Amino acid sequence: MATILLVIGLSTLYAIGSARAAGFTFTNFELGSTPGITCPNTLANCYNFAAEPAIRADSAGNFYSSSENGLSGGTDAWKSTDAGLHYISLTSPNSASAAGTQFSPAGGDTDLAVASALNGNGVYNVYVASLALTNVYVSTSTDGGSTWLLNPTGASVPGDDRPWIAAEGAGKVCVSYHSITATNDIFVTCSTDAGMTFAQTGNTFDANHLWLASFQNEIGNLAIDPANHNIYQSLSGIASATETTCLNCGLHAVWLAVSTDGGLTFTDHAVYVNSNTSVSYGHQFVNVSVDLAGNIYVVFTDDHNLYYSFSTDHGTSWSAPSQINQSPSATAIMPWSVAGGAGKLDVVWYGTSYYDGVKTPDNYPSSAAWYVYFAQNLQATTAGSLFSQQAATPVIHNGGVCESGVSCTGNRDLYDDFGVAASPTTGLASIVYSDDQYSNTPTHPAGPNCTPSRTNTGYCDSTNIATQTSGTGIFP
Repeated sequence: MATILLVIGLSTLYAIGSARAAGFTFTNFELGSTPGITCPNTLANCYNFAAEPAIRADSAGNFYSSSENGLSGGTDAWKSTDAGLHYISLTSPNSASAAGTQFSPAGGDTDLAVASALNGNGVYNVYVASLALTNVYVSTSTDGGSTWLLNPTGASVPGDDRPWIAAEGAGKVCVSYHSITATNDIFVTCSTDAGMTFAQTGNTFDANHLWLASFQNEIGNLAIDPANHNIYQSLSGIASATETTCLNCGLHAVWLAVSTDGGLTFTDHAVYVNSNTSVSYGHQFVNVSVDLAGNIYVVFTDDHNLYYSFSTDHGTSWSAPSQINQSPSATAIMPWSVAGGAGKLDVVWYGTSYYDGVKTPDNYPSSAAWYVYFAQNLQATTAGSLFSQQAATPVIHNGGVCESGVSCTGNRDLYDDFGVAASPTTGLASIVYSDDQYSNTPTHPAGPNCTPSRTNTGYCDSTNIATQTSGTGIFP
């Protein structure tokens, strides 16, 4: 059966300031919500209601994605075996059906990880973490996403928020999360039996940085380097113990907690400290990724510009920040990155040409049109190296974007994060993102409650894919 793909082609390419001219194309389509449906197709059944998605690729080149339906709503999941050109809807990892006929206390913040070594079945384990009312659900698939085994106690410390998950080897998987019932410590809990039990827990704040707790931090994602087994936890926070009583200090420091003993203990390293204490990098979220040579990249935004720093010595020392976004992305928020071969880095974010130096994104006018932006640097460990940048999607939202999580009072249709992964076999990227625009095309059909009058509202919110179909990749 023929499929129709929306391609963002040459008409959207442009030179970006001092950046290299971009030369990428992407195919865009919406994902389905019923298990067994492959999208895109011509049946007008590729629609979903999920948001805040995650994506990873295994070493065989399969893409896996998950997205949440909200607490008690369950988690959706998808898989692509053809380099991201099509995705099939999987059975929900936490057994809540897409139609909502089964109850699951999970369905909050989701993240996804894939193993770096084959299991006994000759496939790479897939793990999905999803926030529940009192704990973190971790679902494991040992058969490529066909079936899932659920562990509803992925966090050893109760009262959790914003879990992240990372894996290495055939069966090690770790979950990081905020303990909101304690002092807002960040814990990393690890399993060595593919998520069946989580027996080891470490606090990411070392003895010299305990002051980063007490709600003086914003958690970022978790990463593991399978080559040296180091575990990396990203975060933003205050810069010193003297700032714990500062009423006007933002989270103006970016940190990386590094564990060299498998997650038992961590040492905290400052990636960057802005001398302007009113600046905050505590916008969803600081992000860390690791390339095949062990180089580390941390990306972060001040709600206006997007920056990255790199480390070539396992997080001990860091380069000065370099700005990634260029015109027409005057505002860049919610970044995610994926690293490939040595020095090769892809970064995505939600961006708009609007910026007036006064309003926060929550108060942007309806004229602010948001896109998913994609940037690539093939020499990212070289100071002053340039990114190629372009829009990877049509307009996905107009107006304000609230970044205050559950306390949002403005438009939260883009929620708090999205993601990008790159195939180790092709080097090309697949991006999963949120979109609240009314559309009724074969590749982006309207859901039952999405009408033209409800465009740019939660009624039209859905999880979508932008897969790179040409241009350079980041794996050798």
